Amino acid sequence: MTEQTDSHGGQRNAAVRPTPAPAAAPRPRTGDEPDEALPLPRGARAVRAVMSAEAPADPPAEAAGEGRAHPAADGPRPVAGGGAGGTGGAGGGGGERLRFVGAATRRIARGIDLDEIVLGLCRATVPTFADAILVYLRDPLPVGDERPVGPVVLRLRRTDRLPEYARGLSTTESAWGAEPLAPAPATPEASSSSTSSSTDDPGLGLELADAAAERCEVRIGGPLAEVLRGVRPVFGDSSAARAALPELLGADRPVPQQRRTILAPLRGRRRVIGAAVFIRRPDRPAFEGDDLLVAAQLATHTALGVDKAVLYGREVYIADELQRTMLPDSLPQPTGVRLASRYLPAAETARVGGDWYDAIPLPGNRIALVVGDVMGHSMTSAAIMGQLRTTAQTLAGLDLPPQEVLHHLDEQAQRLGSDRMATCLYAVYDPVSHRIVIANAGHPPPIMLHRGGRAEVLRVPPGAPIGVGGVDFEAVELDAPAGATLLLYTDGLVESRIRDVWTGIEQLRERLIDTARLTGPNPPPLEPLCDEVLGMLGPGDRDDDIALLAARFEGIAPSDVAYWFLDPRPQTARQARRLARRALDRWDLGELSDSVELLVSEVITNAVRYAERPITLRLLRTNVLRCEVGDDVPQLPRLRQARPSDEGGRGLYLVNKLARRWGATRLSTGKVVWFELALPSRGHSG
Repeated sequence: MTEQTDSHGGQRNAAVRPTPAPAAAPRPRTGDEPDEALPLPRGARAVRAVMSAEAPADPPAEAAGEGRAHPAADGPRPVAGGGAGGTGGAGGGGGERLRFVGAATRRIARGIDLDEIVLGLCRATVPTFADAILVYLRDPLPVGDERPVGPVVLRLRRTDRLPEYARGLSTTESAWGAEPLAPAPATPEASSSSTSSSTDDPGLGLELADAAAERCEVRIGGPLAEVLRGVRPVFGDSSAARAALPELLGADRPVPQQRRTILAPLRGRRRVIGAAVFIRRPDRPAFEGDDLLVAAQLATHTALGVDKAVLYGREVYIADELQRTMLPDSLPQPTGVRLASRYLPAAETARVGGDWYDAIPLPGNRIALVVGDVMGHSMTSAAIMGQLRTTAQTLAGLDLPPQEVLHHLDEQAQRLGSDRMATCLYAVYDPVSHRIVIANAGHPPPIMLHRGGRAEVLRVPPGAPIGVGGVDFEAVELDAPAGATLLLYTDGLVESRIRDVWTGIEQLRERLIDTARLTGPNPPPLEPLCDEVLGMLGPGDRDDDIALLAARFEGIAPSDVAYWFLDPRPQTARQARRLARRALDRWDLGELSDSVELLVSEVITNAVRYAERPITLRLLRTNVLRCEVGDDVPQLPRLRQARPSDEGGRGLYLVNKLARRWGATRLSTGKVVWFELALPSRGHSG
């Protein structure tokens, strides 16, 4: 009996090995031969299909699972060593071992997703290196320098095992060469457990893949924690593993005897992130000490791959959140127009981009429609896009003309940097006048789909891109008839490597015409229309991200609008009450007269006090009754609590209490104060 030391410096169990025949004695080393002192994994499987004994053996790279599909998908899986056979140290060389490890690590490294990496480990090791494998990962997985709080929890991520049809089967060649499979060498462990191992079910240990615990909480200072802290793989029959495996897999779980189990911690760049358990059947040769080296290599590459996948997942999450927050969560639903939108990133590897869209409500039930495109599709493009979108929202709140908005956006882009270029199209739709004003900064022109099915590319001055500087922008005013649909989009929808932008615009126009034919005289619904538009994209058309904004113009009928100019005189409040009462009587809304007259009087009185030019009063009957009072004073009124001794300051308090909603908006010519009242439950008659 001799004591042998394994490659990790620990003692192997005392073993009595039969004296080898003289022919099998190792030859003297010459220094330029492969290191045959490193035996290959015992019981390594032949990759010849069981169903065809005449088929030539596959290359060792396929033995590690490289380029090989799962047996469930490709039929019988190649197996070998089903009996008591295995490859001894003389059955192959160190080069074959390196080829196996290299093929297995390449299979693992191919994955970029967490599940792909774990699957690569399972497919690379079963059945070549082990008959079953269990992979546990921390839940949740730490990211980067995060320091997890609370107990360490391992959750079973994936298992793989030898399929049912392959149990107990064997072939006549090893995976590493043409050497016949030799009987397992006799050991004291084998002798002492001959009763159990010889009668063990060949499937013992494989059922562990189905019966293992799904979740394990690692006890501080427990045996599993000690093994994980040690980092190096250990045999299942070692004292540390015998105590750690029940904690990991669950109590009363059958584990194959002798060295047929390896527990390998998975250590990433900074900490242990899981564990892998490799299992061989009782009728297959046990693992050898050098198999710990293989397990360590597989565990290291898997752990580093998991670290990479977690970091990549975090980057994807950040990109998705950045893009989501840069775009509107939902579109407004103002009276007189319906909206729909779509956004598609350029590709899975470029999830953020510089394309954006927006819809900004303006005073008088108007709405600003914006579509823009910053060059590139990266984090930098998304950041610039966010700044330009915020600037556009601020400028829209000032109710500037479209050409002035583009001018200020151009100045902002120049302040951000000399190479900050973007295209933008800014339009303002007025549902009362049924008109739209459009200004363009180097963006593809919008397309108008009319109710009858005619689609036209609007003639809008192209302008220069934002960021060029020193360029004047022009605006055009066009009709926006009820039932028409305006389509705003970015160049990613119409331009690609296989077509130029104008060819794409013409294809988009024809697509809209074909879609309109399906619904006859009625305009197509907006949401399906957007899906149909995106359906024109082919496999080679996704070179850039895409933003799409569709607006269906419905307008507000002139009979539902009342508009007056009032001089700022002391008698104006009384005049405004009388005009409002007449309009409500005409709309059969006399029951709202008291509230409307009181609120109109308060707002008009405040405007008369400071205004120098005529005051505007407008009533709109839609799904609510809206009243707007405009003057030439830019200061916005503020709601405040009046003291008992104050003579004024209670007007907005009454508006706030009685109105459904109210607000004030600063304009380029002054301001507008508005409030809304709910209509009676019977609604309004046309």
